[in-house]
Amino acid sequence: MSSATASNRVLVVDDEPDIRELLEITLGRMGLDTTSAANLTEARDLLRGADAYQLCLTDMRLPDGDGIELIELMQREFPQVPVAMITAHGNVDSAIRALKAGAFDFISKPVALEKLRSLVSAALELEQIQSSEQRNDELIGATEAMLKLRSQVAKVARSQAPVHICGESGSGKEVVARSVHGQGPRAAGPFVAVNCGAIPAELIESELFGHLKGSFTGASRDKLGLFQAAEGGTLFLDEVADLPLAMQVKLLRAIQETRVRPVGANEEVTTDVRLLSATHKPLAQEVKAGRFREDLFFRINVIELQVPSLRERKGDIPELAAALLQRIAQTNQLSSPTIAADALETLASYEFPGNVRELENMLERATALCDGDQISASDLQIGSIASPSKDRALEGTAANVLDEVAGNLDSYLADIERHALSEALDAHRWNRTETAQALGISFRSLRYRMKKLSLED
Repeated sequence: MSSATASNRVLVVDDEPDIRELLEITLGRMGLDTTSAANLTEARDLLRGADAYQLCLTDMRLPDGDGIELIELMQREFPQVPVAMITAHGNVDSAIRALKAGAFDFISKPVALEKLRSLVSAALELEQIQSSEQRNDELIGATEAMLKLRSQVAKVARSQAPVHICGESGSGKEVVARSVHGQGPRAAGPFVAVNCGAIPAELIESELFGHLKGSFTGASRDKLGLFQAAEGGTLFLDEVADLPLAMQVKLLRAIQETRVRPVGANEEVTTDVRLLSATHKPLAQEVKAGRFREDLFFRINVIELQVPSLRERKGDIPELAAALLQRIAQTNQLSSPTIAADALETLASYEFPGNVRELENMLERATALCDGDQISASDLQIGSIASPSKDRALEGTAANVLDEVAGNLDSYLADIERHALSEALDAHRWNRTETAQALGISFRSLRYRMKKLSLED
């Protein structure tokens, strides 16, 4: 046992004396007080004794049992104490079993001291995060579905296990990912999010792993990849099901080896990131269809979080709407309107195929259109959202504008709106009141649109 301060105590469980001695010396140099156990029975007795521990390191194979049994015991009786598993080199199955059982993280033999120190430091930071009242929790709502999700997020945030987040488009998967990051030991590190479906297939390797100058045409300088940009923090791969199969192989290796090779480089670079992923597609079905590798599926799907659709938590709409309106008002430097009772009833009866993202867009439009400081049901324009006749009318023109839109619909529509407003303002000598009347919109709506399109000057 080391002579360091007892403020942070670590329980080491391993039947090999050499491993115990190595861990005791390393942890002692970190100022930690260590206690050792050679088997599961000794570990149980020590845990139930008078001493309190802030971390447990246990081997997978013990003379009188399995390290998983110790993890399960600690999850039941000492859930506040993180436990890390020591596994045989290359035994990915054991590592995944440990993470699923609730292990904070795992480390392979032979133990790399630098990784051990990093793991221990991250685990000990958990207590500081849990004792802080500040939480990066943007998960709004008090329905049963959201209370369950928040509880799950708080639990998985303690671990370093890969988490796969499932849910419909617009349901808030990135918000969940940010909450996992913000409540975990990597909260002080970067959170890097990337939409895998938005990156061209030929560039995805360079984006994730980086490249060296001259490694391909257009590579005019060295570039760090997103794995390196997220060093010490969290990398969130959104729409991971859209990754090409060839890239899935390289991603699997990067996850298992915790190293990446930049394009054009001869040597690999060690990385330290927690991986979160998400998709709106049923990933198990993608595996069956041969579009997603089964081995990668099991590696990123160690823990799964299901984000409920807005239809499943309509009771949260009033609170959600109030929070979204406040955010919209702050972004556009406007006073935040309230929502009339008829508008709330209309929202409650709508099915929201686009989930929270659709609600936010609806409220942003209503904020621009409403007269005064209250949004009514008519301002929501829900009846015109999915008009079959309009859809059929648009079908004939879609092919004509597709080339012009070129994958950037928002910019295309903004240019059209900017041109129309500019023409109207010029025609009325930039008299905003007259322009708003001529366009059939409120003065508030005109002011909002001018600010959004940078026409105020």
